[in-house]
Amino acid sequence: MADEGSIITDMGLGAPVPNGADTLPAAGIISQYVKDLSVENPNAPDSFQWTDAPEIDVQFNIGARQLSEEVSEIELKIAIKSRAQAGTAFIIDLAYCGLVGMRNLDEAQMHAFTYAEAPRILFPFARRVISDAVRDAGFPPLLLEPIDFNGIYLQQLAAQQAEAEAAGGAPAGNA
Repeated sequence: MADEGSIITDMGLGAPVPNGADTLPAAGIISQYVKDLSVENPNAPDSFQWTDAPEIDVQFNIGARQLSEEVSEIELKIAIKSRAQAGTAFIIDLAYCGLVGMRNLDEAQMHAFTYAEAPRILFPFARRVISDAVRDAGFPPLLLEPIDFNGIYLQQLAAQQAEAEAAGGAPAGNA
């Protein structure tokens, strides 16, 4: 047992830390909430009589805002527009957010948690809000397909890396 005021090492790696210091990496959702929800049914009640299959356009965007050293707000924006031949059936805009706590992570881990893991955790709840909003607008519930946020994140990282290599690696012309 360590004496009061003594110094212990961090996981046997030799780095001295004060007794009781929390040095292990940690990340998780603190809270989640609907920040903004807009439901439009511009052609009601006529749209309930349309028989042609609608075209559903779904757009996603992930935003992040640092609130303090250890807490960020992750915003999953989802915009859905349902159009039929006769016009727009419904428009749903959702900003679903989560407060995320991250401690003792390096920059790459924080970035990956912010733009891949946190949206993956938040999405099922946003999906339910969308389904309920479409149903409450008078249409059959819309169940969005699962999204591979980690796969999308890795694709974007690879594309950015390829862009950086192309921009800095090869000369622009022949000399």
